[in-house]
Amino acid sequence: MLTFVASIILLIVGYFVYGKVVERIFGINDKQETPAYSKQDGFDYMPISWWKASLIQLLNIAGLGPIFGALLGALYGPVAFIWIVIGTIFGGAVHDYFSGMLSLRLGGAQYPSIVGKYLGKGVQSVINVVSIVLMILVAAAFTAGPAQLMAEITPLSFMACIVIVFAYLVLAAVLPINKVIGKIYPIFGAILIFMAVSIGIGMFFFDNPIPNVTVSNLHPDNLPMWPLLMVTISCGAISGFHSTQSPILARTLKKESEGRKVFYGAMIAEGVIALIWAAAGMTFFSGTEGLQKSLGAGGPAGVVNEISISTLGSLGGVLAILGVIILPITTGDTALRSSRMMLVDLLKQVTKKELSGKKSLTLLIIPVAVPAFMLSLIDYSFLWRYVGWTNQVVATVMLWTGAMYLLKHHKFHWICSVPALFMTGVTSTYIFYAPEGFNLDYSLSMILGAIIWLVIALWYVWQVLSQREGRNAEISAYTKVG
Repeated sequence: MLTFVASIILLIVGYFVYGKVVERIFGINDKQETPAYSKQDGFDYMPISWWKASLIQLLNIAGLGPIFGALLGALYGPVAFIWIVIGTIFGGAVHDYFSGMLSLRLGGAQYPSIVGKYLGKGVQSVINVVSIVLMILVAAAFTAGPAQLMAEITPLSFMACIVIVFAYLVLAAVLPINKVIGKIYPIFGAILIFMAVSIGIGMFFFDNPIPNVTVSNLHPDNLPMWPLLMVTISCGAISGFHSTQSPILARTLKKESEGRKVFYGAMIAEGVIALIWAAAGMTFFSGTEGLQKSLGAGGPAGVVNEISISTLGSLGGVLAILGVIILPITTGDTALRSSRMMLVDLLKQVTKKELSGKKSLTLLIIPVAVPAFMLSLIDYSFLWRYVGWTNQVVATVMLWTGAMYLLKHHKFHWICSVPALFMTGVTSTYIFYAPEGFNLDYSLSMILGAIIWLVIALWYVWQVLSQREGRNAEISAYTKVG
């Protein structure tokens, strides 16, 4: 119990202390006009209050990620607390901050354009495809999941529920941001926070005490923590999906100093939510074996429902339904919205022309909406397996982008490069070991992952040395002129 409380405190302290360090290293300038004003169009670009933007950001990046992912990650035991705390403070929140602030500095640019600016056009071309595919997968998964539950609790068929959910996703994705997202999403964000806080308080009245942190792997199937834990708990620690969502809010900030509250702060809040649900899963079901049994019987949605009703009564049941149905929907529509924005940037890159007009911007939803709808009709668990690895690859590339930005501007790049190296090891090992990847032997996967990690590490060392030589040459030339 003490280490759980300490973990919550560490996350909060991380926002006020390390968040401020990251902000100072990045270097904010409140005198610089933000895209919300310089590009104001009444559609995607418009100023929104920071508190409303923070709640929208939390809902966009969270959904069911820090709930379902945390419950599945809790199967490894209290060691999950360590990953959530360290991953959130030094990885996820830094990742979200740089994805949002670099977008703001580049006029509200989408994730692939930011990558192209600092990692080159070749990487941008690849990441354009990867990120749009990720958005389509997320939109499909977050249509299929809630539709399945709706079909179970209503007389509607699964297909009818799919159509209803997807129609809403498309509508919210094409309307101006202040029409749906700006008005009702802060309310849903508040519900997400209320739900987590209520469960967090209720845990202290469970029959079993909240377990203290250990480094032991308690997974009932003895699955390896490295790298599976870091992919299982993505939302709630670090998630590449967030880098595709942050530009949505980067186009609404009134000044740069709001970035820490909106981007770094929302990720810290998500880490707290993940920590609470991970602890609740272990505590309520008397350990990882009991949790695994309950997950097998009713899935993550069933576990959320059981914990909520037992802790909060009928109110908990209502919140559980709201959570399992509404929260993924509100993430699915912003996935479609951001994929539409990415297509705008991609067309601009190819045609060298700025696309304008609300009708033209709206029609671009079709190329991403159609495949997302078709994929929503297949097995949800199959979709989610591929979301996980793609998601963490996107996160890794964003961290390397932040590292190169800092390096090129002669700033303290280690705040991005160290977590980037860590996530490089995670993703390269995972793709060789995971069933949806090459499904190789664990030892062989570790070796191959280490080789890829070493190659990328050497590439970055070369980048650091090149920048240092260039900096020394500039200083030497300036000294001679002086």
